[in-house]
Amino acid sequence: MAEKLTKVVPTNIITGFLGVGKTTAILSMLKQKPDNENWAVLVNEFGEVGVDGAFLSEQGALVKEVPGGCMCCVAGLPMAIGINALLAQNPDRLLIEPTGLGHPKDIIGKLLSEHYENYIALNATITLVDPRNFADVRYTENQNFQDQLALADVVVANKIDLSSPADIAAFDAYVANSEIPKQTSGYVEQGQLDPKWLGLPRIDRDAQFAHHHSHDDDDMPAFELAPGEKFRRKENKGQGYVSCGWVFEPKTVFPFDSLYGLFANVNAERVKAVMNTDDGMFAFNVVNQMVSVNPISLTGVESRVELIDKTPLPWDELEDILLSFMME
Repeated sequence: MAEKLTKVVPTNIITGFLGVGKTTAILSMLKQKPDNENWAVLVNEFGEVGVDGAFLSEQGALVKEVPGGCMCCVAGLPMAIGINALLAQNPDRLLIEPTGLGHPKDIIGKLLSEHYENYIALNATITLVDPRNFADVRYTENQNFQDQLALADVVVANKIDLSSPADIAAFDAYVANSEIPKQTSGYVEQGQLDPKWLGLPRIDRDAQFAHHHSHDDDDMPAFELAPGEKFRRKENKGQGYVSCGWVFEPKTVFPFDSLYGLFANVNAERVKAVMNTDDGMFAFNVVNQMVSVNPISLTGVESRVELIDKTPLPWDELEDILLSFMME
């Protein structure tokens, strides 16, 4: 365990289904943290290449990534390695973002285990939900979606600016009728969480929630370019979804306009990318073909792009397009 750790670190899990805005919510928290505090973030992504860490590092957080599926499924080893590395840096707070396709129950169990009882104080689990999803059986009948809500101590309706009154009413009905108690609930836009929610205590539940998915690979994922390698591609599948990601060497430059056009027209449920373009470094975030773009100040880092959908897309065609965009 981390020898340098001098305090018990308050810790929160920020969870929610694919594309709900977890990373944006954590970014909002980092922007509101006290200036004299160092916060750490452990982020898990379903895809293999790891994109979110670049967004979070931009805000000065101590970040460790566990790419390649649900971190709690891999015998707990990637999660333990990531947590221990972050605790060794003596942070003032730890935020954990599981993949949107993952189940936080085993993560909670790990954090409450004897191994971490002297190092971590687990506070409220915050679950974000897009109220529009309550009208879509792809979500309401999904076991992970249900369990993420069930394990919430704080349940938050995000993207209310995009939601109809009927959507908000469906969220309110869920909160009112939930058999599992919550500390509180809220409504936000752009993931603007209330920092006070981080300090709320965890509810000690008797209910046990089963882990409903498995992975074929129990090894610690690794995705790095070899010396002289210009790019690499890697795929993942599980929980009814597939992903494909690419990482490109840092000196590779892409035309911004061409990337934007590609991402806007790819019919994938989720696209995330950090790309070195002819206009600078940009983060692309795409949910159901709605593209948002933000400049970032990172330099000299690899470009990374990840696509996630329920069915395999023409990965070879997409790769050919990306390769055709490459500029030296």
